[in-house]
Amino acid sequence: MTFDDRITIETPENVTLEVMLAGVGSRMAAALLDGLLRFAVIFAFGVVLFATTDDTDPARTAISAVVYFVMTFCYDVAFEVLGRGRTPGKRATGLRVVREHGEPVGFVASAIRTLLRLVDGLPGMYVVGIVAILLSRKNQRLGDMAAGTIVIRERTDVVTPAWSPAEAAAHPDDGWDVAAVTRDELATVRAFLARREQLVPEARTRVGQELATRLRAKVAGAPPELAPEQFLERLVAAKARRS
Repeated sequence: MTFDDRITIETPENVTLEVMLAGVGSRMAAALLDGLLRFAVIFAFGVVLFATTDDTDPARTAISAVVYFVMTFCYDVAFEVLGRGRTPGKRATGLRVVREHGEPVGFVASAIRTLLRLVDGLPGMYVVGIVAILLSRKNQRLGDMAAGTIVIRERTDVVTPAWSPAEAAAHPDDGWDVAAVTRDELATVRAFLARREQLVPEARTRVGQELATRLRAKVAGAPPELAPEQFLERLVAAKARRS
């Protein structure tokens, strides 16, 4: 198996997307960085705790247990859910956790893959997890298989323009004929615009381009120079004005 593999996934918008899977090397590098950060935080708390309490203080044990739990379990879940699938280690190495169909990872999926680290880490040095990644078609450890997630490498050359619904509504669309756009197609566009911020940049760009290309032929009067997301937002605004 190569350091990275590519697979094709189909998004909820029925758009096919090719993504690059993270290999063992990049995943271990991210895990090492996260481990060092965890250790630094636990060590700092330990120094402060031992400097401010004595051996007979029951609070020392309780606080130590809480800090250890937060840094070993809550750390990954919090960063993956709030950081769009990226812990500090994954962010530094260009990795992201997503669902198998490209959706953002949620609390339940992140919690499952984090709990299964107890198994992936057996019998030591992450042997079970590494073997699972090497044997899995999608480079998944056991936690990923149970949670339905994959770890992908993000492209750094994708630039996604920022467009806002308010900006789209402010532009006139005189002459746009959007009658051929069906309700189902409009619902798909609305769903994409609502969740685009949660998509990885490559997926967001690809899905936007696919939807815009598919619908431009059905819209008469739309300027051809409009960027995909701008076109889609003004399409939604145009349909709303005519409803």
